Amino acid sequence: TRGDGETGEEVTQNLLTIPTIPRRLKGVPERLEVRGEVYMPIEAFLRLNEELEEKGEKIFKNPRNAAAGSLRQKDPRITARRGLRATFYALGLGLEESGLKTQLDLLHWLREKGFPVEHGFARAEGAEGVERIYQGWLKERRSLPFEADGVVVKLDELSLWRELGYTARAPRFAIAYKFPAEEKETRLLQVVFQVGRTGRVTPVGILEPVFIEGSEVSRVTLHNESYIEELDVRIGDWVLVHKAGGVIPEVLRVLKEKRTGEERPIRWPETCPECGHRLVKEGKVHRCPNPLCPAKRFEAIRHYASRKAMDIGGLGEKLIEKLLEKGLVKDVADLYRLREEDLLDLERMGKKSAQNLLRQIEKSKARGLERLLYALGLPGVGEVLARNLAAHFGTMDRLLEASLEELLQVEEVGELTARGIYETLQDPAFRDLVRRLKEAGVEMEAKERGEEALKGLTFVITGELSRPREEVKALLRRLGAKVTDSVSRKTSYLVVGEAPGSKLEKARALGVPTLTEEELYRLIEERTGKPVETLAS
Repeated sequence: TRGDGETGEEVTQNLLTIPTIPRRLKGVPERLEVRGEVYMPIEAFLRLNEELEEKGEKIFKNPRNAAAGSLRQKDPRITARRGLRATFYALGLGLEESGLKTQLDLLHWLREKGFPVEHGFARAEGAEGVERIYQGWLKERRSLPFEADGVVVKLDELSLWRELGYTARAPRFAIAYKFPAEEKETRLLQVVFQVGRTGRVTPVGILEPVFIEGSEVSRVTLHNESYIEELDVRIGDWVLVHKAGGVIPEVLRVLKEKRTGEERPIRWPETCPECGHRLVKEGKVHRCPNPLCPAKRFEAIRHYASRKAMDIGGLGEKLIEKLLEKGLVKDVADLYRLREEDLLDLERMGKKSAQNLLRQIEKSKARGLERLLYALGLPGVGEVLARNLAAHFGTMDRLLEASLEELLQVEEVGELTARGIYETLQDPAFRDLVRRLKEAGVEMEAKERGEEALKGLTFVITGELSRPREEVKALLRRLGAKVTDSVSRKTSYLVVGEAPGSKLEKARALGVPTLTEEELYRLIEERTGKPVETLAS
């Protein structure tokens, strides 16, 4: 990182988790310093905050802070899950040797060498040309997948950079032409509470409608109890609102100087606003644990059927809506009671489509405990945690018997997450859902339980493999191995593919054994007695 301009933090291993950064360069000066910026796309930012809210952890206020925090993580595996991207735009060392004459040439050169370069650059003639480009981006900036607060204007001729030099704080050859920040005052009229797929209750502020950056804003999320406490916002308050990244309505601050004394504190409901079930509190997060809650049904079924969960092909959003509307399903267990004649009664559902859907539902029974735990939407449980729980407990029955202390022993389970899982597992409605799924024939054991050919081994992969990397990782995990993203003294083997990165140098320095892809597959076949092709399938 740039730090104070002379001393920064070393974040190489974290940077190497960003997929667009090249690992090997050809045809470049021997010493090269490439300068750029790491950012977090808006979609990744929203997903991260949603995950943090699910765990009851503090959310990030904007993508800039989220990107900085993610890049400075001590564990590169956390950085890798954050969806960071990078863009490059300058050279330090190596600029003279490159022979480049203009900034435009430099950007094309960086792109040619494999560095990600923001697509929106253009050459402008004079101040009028700059203004024309600026006005264009002023209109189009909301179409960008990341936050943007302006356009950087640079002289194109690199020789003029040296001639103009720098002030104490900034270059004389470049300037930021900022977009105007549109902020509006409005009143918070009331707060309503929405229930999401996992039962998390989110407060939504209803605003006196106000027009901001091309659209009317009348609702704003207030996230959770911590957010409300930090803002010190009350019903009836005047607030300053803007669009974060030009997209998401957000309360910047409360205009406390306008208070009259009639403002009312925001009170959280004790029972679910949709079904009346008593809410549970996990840290600062309030949650409805009732799996039959109407507000949770659509999202719960959609998630259950999604590709990474139970992968029920053909069960799309419109079909789920029809099934709920007709009363054919109330929860995911009802999917296994559907009959062909039920489906044929639905509009635009033919015999072949009905039979295909029923086949997909039947196939989903055999996905195993790992996928089932993810599909059921336990609080704070994503794909990684579902895998850890399945590996630790082996069966659903064993998990249902688990104490809070046992849950805390599972890798990556913190206290808040453990409490949320425990309370859900103890809820009678959840247990009834599990019972009905079991009666329907859904498998409730870890898919590869007993297959421990690589148990006790830790693998790291570097470089490109002939198979998709995620497929190889999944295979290693199914065979009992642990797969991490960084090399340490605890690493059993580094698997080396084409164009390996700095992990290879670190492995050599630490004396970690290396395997080619072919050697890895031979090891697997020796340990299991089965061809890799059959194991991978």
